[in-house]
Amino acid sequence: MANETSPRVEISTEAQPSAASEVHVSRPDFFGPEMEGDYRPVDARLTATVEPPRVTIPQESAALPHVDFLLRLADALNSTLDLQTLMTRLSDLVRAVVQYRIFAILLLNERSQDLWMRFQIGHSPEVERTRVKKGAGIVGRAVQTRRAVLVNDVREDAGYINANEEVRSELAVPLISKNRVIGVIDVESEEVGAFTTDQQRLLELVASRVAVSIENARLYTRVSRQAQTLAVLNDISREITSILDLDDLLERIGTLLKRVVDFQMFTILLWSDRTQQFEHRFSTRYGERVRRERGAVYGVGLIGSAAQMREPVLAPDVRKDPRYISVNSEVRSELAVPLLYKGRVIGVLDVEHTRLNYYNEEHQRTLTTLAGQIAIAISNARLYERIFEEEQRMERDLQMARDVQMRLLPPTPQPMPHAEFATRFLPARSIGGDVYDFIPYGPGRVAIAIGDVSGKAAPAALYAALVMGILRLLAARHLPPAEMLKALNAQLQERRLDSQYVTMLFAVWDDTTRTLQVANAGSVQPMLLMHSGEETEVQTVKAEGFPLGLFPVAEYEEFSISTQAGDMLVFFSDGMVDAENRRGEMFGSDRVCQVLQAAAPESAEGAVGAVFDAVTAFQDGTERFDDETLVILRVL
Repeated sequence: MANETSPRVEISTEAQPSAASEVHVSRPDFFGPEMEGDYRPVDARLTATVEPPRVTIPQESAALPHVDFLLRLADALNSTLDLQTLMTRLSDLVRAVVQYRIFAILLLNERSQDLWMRFQIGHSPEVERTRVKKGAGIVGRAVQTRRAVLVNDVREDAGYINANEEVRSELAVPLISKNRVIGVIDVESEEVGAFTTDQQRLLELVASRVAVSIENARLYTRVSRQAQTLAVLNDISREITSILDLDDLLERIGTLLKRVVDFQMFTILLWSDRTQQFEHRFSTRYGERVRRERGAVYGVGLIGSAAQMREPVLAPDVRKDPRYISVNSEVRSELAVPLLYKGRVIGVLDVEHTRLNYYNEEHQRTLTTLAGQIAIAISNARLYERIFEEEQRMERDLQMARDVQMRLLPPTPQPMPHAEFATRFLPARSIGGDVYDFIPYGPGRVAIAIGDVSGKAAPAALYAALVMGILRLLAARHLPPAEMLKALNAQLQERRLDSQYVTMLFAVWDDTTRTLQVANAGSVQPMLLMHSGEETEVQTVKAEGFPLGLFPVAEYEEFSISTQAGDMLVFFSDGMVDAENRRGEMFGSDRVCQVLQAAAPESAEGAVGAVFDAVTAFQDGTERFDDETLVILRVL
């Protein structure tokens, strides 16, 4: 027996029927419970024998609108992977065949087993935020039973959740994908019995297709979000590893983290060996930086538990977690992630929100991935902080050592009747390894010592202080220069240090006879400039010898030089002649001679100034790599 959806079939003949002809017409049925089309044997009453037959079938049938609906549904499902667009189009398509007052698609949260409204038309904002437990109400019942639920009058349904006083009928159809319920389509009307069984079957057919499309769209969204998250994580990792100031780093982490995980409260706690607990190092609340005094104890609370277990701790509802220590009554969900560096927990990153079940496994994975880079960046920043503090301390110590060293350098001796002296010392670093001294050596006599200790900076300065201390002790014996160097070498052998030695030139000026006795232990050979009228002759004193402190036994030659008024004796360290310019050329001893000859200074101080000015101009801003020391004795 045909129903109201069966097509009207008219059979007209111009001749008498004949048993030799038959016409078979299959009735389209898109609402059968087993299949989309009806492929069962045709009804016998629709079989006629005519001779000859003429069949007229109307072009419009009741099924054709549903065929058009299904075609448009397929096009809508296949043309987009955006979930919001998909649901919007679906609501428009369903309205064409099912007149509803309210339309909603609710998705199932597998972790909390409740339904949340992903899309809706007709509900109030308060209802939209409502969560429905599985099995509760008509939509929850449809999910639990995995079957469509049709209620003609909701006032007669004891389990109905009254979200709208005007609703009278409701139809809920579960969304099932791969034998798993993912949500429900829900339509409501203000009329009693507004939805038919045929419309239920149509929505069941729609739901089977929509569930797959929703899963595809959600998968596409997750993949897109993951790709975007990875790109953001890469940017964050690259940026935070370039920040070495710890306070700036922590503040920047909070700003960048907001791009991948939303939060209302954010805290980074770092382990303190001094207090043996995690101390708040950086905290924000609703975007404003706040200061928290209370720290976290290892193994206590959510933060301490995350550190103890060395894995993230996710609390969907902190009120139900016995580990939670209530600090802020507004907090509902919290996620704490330990920061591990070289197998050690150096801190904990903690985010909080006022919404229940706000953080999920995806947030946890994202923060866990980023935590490794954050731990490295924090460790680098703390290391840099310690190094910077150490450098500042060393700089203060070196400055003090420089002041001490400069005070230890002897003053230039007062002019003698037949000699005047001038000197200048310029260390390459804060403190240097060059030394010089003027030691009274009896009536009318003064000893001149100029040395260069191996190495640079503090070690060289300390060794230089040792050398000059021993030299001062030996000077009381008024030994000749060669004997002095031999005795000094013996003393340094008793205090031998690996890879430490000193080159030294030691001379004794006798002002009465205007003679100079000199011995050399590996230092730069001194020069004698003799003035004769307008000409200046330069001679190098060929004194040589082994550096002090290298060999147990060493012998040294001694030279005696007679001078006349106007002569100059020049003693200098190798830092003067080895000074380089931008082209890598060295200043050399010849340029020292040329400067003194050209300047023709009238005093020892003028000669020292002329040489240093020439060296500085030659270097032209090139960094000094060795100490520069110059001593000039001008015969009066």
